[in-house]
This record gives sequence, structure tokens and C-alpha cells, in this order.
Amino acid sequence: MSDSTPTTISNIGVAMFTIADQDAAIAYYTQTLGWELRADIPFGDEGGSRWVEVAPPGSETRLALNPPMGEWGPGGSSIGVDTVDVDAERARLEATGVTVGEIMGGEGPVPRMFSIEDPDGNHIWAVQS
Repeated sequence: MSDSTPTTISNIGVAMFTIADQDAAIAYYTQTLGWELRADIPFGDEGGSRWVEVAPPGSETRLALNPPMGEWGPGGSSIGVDTVDVDAERARLEATGVTVGEIMGGEGPVPRMFSIEDPDGNHIWAVQS
């Protein structure tokens, strides 16, 4: 570690997933997962691009849903989200038709968790808080 100037970063505010279709991703995250649409703002040359953010209700951290840029293709990213009840959230998602992974962890300091995969192959881990 160097004696450089301290960081000015104080929070993880936005995580980013690369997705194939922003409208389909908005529908999945808001209608299937029950998250909120926080931003859908045109930008760039003549508004040809969009900045899209979704988040679980009450969350300060947002998830940006970005179309492929450069060599980045859809999928392959992962985030963890907190839940107070892993079993209830897993059952809720399963009842809506979402394919959910098995619950793992819970031994020692590792919290209980399970994962889901969005239509683009990004993974969301629901972790017991």
C-alpha cells in the first residue's frame, strides 16, 4: 500500500449489468422481480442511448442495465443483494416462475444464500442479512 492521497470514494452506489435489450430487462426486473425503475434517461448523440437504473424498493444502491459496449457482451456479471428471509424470498421468486438455485451456506461465518440468473446470464445472489 502506498502513501498516496486517500480515496474520495465512500460508497458502492451503482453496480452494472450488461444486457441485450433494455426494455426486456426493465420488464424482468420490475415485473418479475418486483424492483423499481429508478432512471430511464436518454443521453448521447441525439438521445440515441439510455441510462437505465433499477433497484429493490428502499435500496440506496442501484443496478444500471447497460447495452453491450465495445467488447462487453451480455451476461457474466454477478451481484449480491440482502434479504432478511432467504427462504421466503426464494419461495416468492419460485412462485413467480423464476428458476432459483439451491440454498447454500449457513455454516460458520458464511451466510445462507441462493442465486437466480437473469435472461441475459447475469447472476443475482440473495444473501441472508
